[in-house]
Amino acid sequence: MRKFFATHEFVVVCVLVGLVLLIGAINPAFYSLGNLFSLLKGTVILGIFALGVLIVIISGHIDISFTAIAAFAMYCTGKLMLQFFPGAPLVAALLVAGVIGVLLGSVNALFVAWFRMPALIVSLGTASAIRGFMLAFIGVRIINNLPQAHIAFSRSHLLQLTDSTGRIVSLPTAFLLYAALAVLVWLLLRYTILGRGIYALGGDAVAAERAGFNVRGIQFFIFCFVGLLSGMAGVLHSTYMRNANPFDLVGTELGVIAAVVLGGASITGGKGSVFGTVVGVLFIVVVDNSLILAGIPSYWQRVVTGLIIVVSTAATALRTRAEARAAA
Repeated sequence: MRKFFATHEFVVVCVLVGLVLLIGAINPAFYSLGNLFSLLKGTVILGIFALGVLIVIISGHIDISFTAIAAFAMYCTGKLMLQFFPGAPLVAALLVAGVIGVLLGSVNALFVAWFRMPALIVSLGTASAIRGFMLAFIGVRIINNLPQAHIAFSRSHLLQLTDSTGRIVSLPTAFLLYAALAVLVWLLLRYTILGRGIYALGGDAVAAERAGFNVRGIQFFIFCFVGLLSGMAGVLHSTYMRNANPFDLVGTELGVIAAVVLGGASITGGKGSVFGTVVGVLFIVVVDNSLILAGIPSYWQRVVTGLIIVVSTAATALRTRAEARAAA
């Protein structure tokens, strides 16, 4: 327990609690049940993306193609389900989108693992290629008549309560999937050889290979897993919006990376935790929500997100240097 109080994650939790108290004091509507459920709902898509990005950053890489993969998988899945399986359950759509995501993620993996190319450059290229393909062959056509399973899932909920004004508010079922994925990634990183290999790869790829880890195999898994999560996040996003817009989700990469870095993941690799990422995601959602409640223009959200990345990276670097000096 003492160890936790000295961690970056604990500092972020304290700052988050202070921020919540400050916002609530300025605007008591922040504490309403409806706003609480809205905040939790807002963490789902961002959080699923962040779980994938966490694994990439721990391994010492950066991937920015996940939103393009999500949008492509979301649109293609909508088309395929309407054409061939209009009555299939949402699980089928998640599986189809996951397969599409894995296939696109494997392209990144091929260039990173076999051709030793920087993941940032590769993902920048694949993201541009995917968006260019969608612009050329799809344009701005939106799928508005999603399968009934999507609509039914968007109306389902884990919890439904009545707030102080008598309005019925609910926590969507999608939050359960996010929680399950967070537990899965936590178990993967903490209790498996593969998880140890991901951390080792981020610490020193050459040393990891000498230690017997299959570096190429681990890299293939990482980028395919990111594709899987991205595809699933795309489908869940379409259930939220009740349509499939091929250019939704574009521009959210910065917020996802900010959440992961804020949660304590080292941008140079080797460090990061699921708990820190979940807290970082909640922090970003709370900040965005508070800016909206305060009536501040949306472009200031990008300013705040950029500052969060810079400050979090600097804090992690300073902590790492302090630990190195203490060890010496």
